[in-house]
Amino acid sequence: MTLRTRLTLVAAGVVAVVVALACLTTYFVMRHELQSQLDSSLHSTAVKVQQDGGTVGSVYYGSNNTEVIDDQGELLGKTFKGPPLQLDRQILAVAIGAHPRGLYRDVTAHGSQLREYIAPATDNPFGLVDEAVIVYRSLDEMNRALERLKVILIFVALGAIVAAAVGGAAVSGATLAPVRRLTEAAERIAETGEPSERVPEGGHDELAALGASFNTMLAALEESLETQRRFVADASHELRTPLTSLQTNIDVLRGDIELEPEQRARLLDDLHRESQEMRSLIGGLLELARGGAQIEKQKFQFDELVEDSLERARAQFPAVEWEADRLEPTVVDGYRDRMERAVWNLLENAGKWSGAGGSVEVSLAGGELRVRDHGPGFADEDRPLVFDRFYRSAAARSMPGAGLGLAIVREVAEAHGGAVAAENAQDGGAIVRISLNGQPAREPARSFSRS
Repeated sequence: MTLRTRLTLVAAGVVAVVVALACLTTYFVMRHELQSQLDSSLHSTAVKVQQDGGTVGSVYYGSNNTEVIDDQGELLGKTFKGPPLQLDRQILAVAIGAHPRGLYRDVTAHGSQLREYIAPATDNPFGLVDEAVIVYRSLDEMNRALERLKVILIFVALGAIVAAAVGGAAVSGATLAPVRRLTEAAERIAETGEPSERVPEGGHDELAALGASFNTMLAALEESLETQRRFVADASHELRTPLTSLQTNIDVLRGDIELEPEQRARLLDDLHRESQEMRSLIGGLLELARGGAQIEKQKFQFDELVEDSLERARAQFPAVEWEADRLEPTVVDGYRDRMERAVWNLLENAGKWSGAGGSVEVSLAGGELRVRDHGPGFADEDRPLVFDRFYRSAAARSMPGAGLGLAIVREVAEAHGGAVAAENAQDGGAIVRISLNGQPAREPARSFSRS
């Protein structure tokens, strides 16, 4: 059963219940009102008989039939032709004064339903009652009116239910139109595999918000697929060059050409260097590929991680002076292994560009890691692109690397809810910052210098 059908049935069902309750209330109220009017008419006639001293004779009392009996059940008078009513104990009880206020009842007599009011025939102040007046009228007219009302209410209820069903179908169709468009768009995207389609947006209700969210999701999916395509294309391009070089050197070593020991050693050195570059490139690609992987976060001391990376950098670049001006104790909730790779990429990049005799200054304060070298800095045309994957400036193409180091830094920073920035220092060199949502710990800051 479709959602539109269910909404239509719900609307019709709700209207049916409401209309049924309204019709039942109307019917019973009208029946009570008609019966009240009839009882009032019967009572008025009985009062007239009492005022006339209990005689009816040829007095006309409207549509009400009247007869008077004594306490023995003898008929004293009546206002209609035909046989009198059959007496019973209740009538005789009123005649002898057992019910001074009279009583109302429904009976069946002469083949019809009657409404009766039985009361003392005289208004005796001393309570001496020996006669009763019986005023009654056929209920056929009232029953016919109630039957007509019942038929009218049934048709009104059926008409309201049909109208509610038609209106519910129209309203649900119009309301679910955006959902139908979303469904059709999703089916087309599933069939073609291209999330470039968008659904029309409009209005300010929940369904309009759903359409906007769907378009946002499609845009994110399209961007993700485009990023994936670029990543695969760039990775294929970057892997092709070292693989070709490796294959060429291996073919030379396996060939029939006699090589001098120096030539063989040079080829083996090239193979070792190229294999190291391949290892670094594949490691960077794997780091970028797992950037969106769901890994459980853990809290770690960011300052201790930076300190460990500095010790590694001092060992890797002994000719560079590494200065830790200030490492403020900082706790980060995130991914320690990935952050360690990002920090190392920053330090390695700074060490390569500083060269022998250069210096690198590292500081951590307020959740921001700052790495400053004294190398050539960034060219103006390169600075906006340094965090892009596989981007290498003209000056960097003569150095080993695949252009993934700073791209990994940005990926890791954004995975921690942070950001990166690159700029040139006023007195020369480059500054790269990682800003994170770290929480400074309540411990005294520590300063480190080169060991």
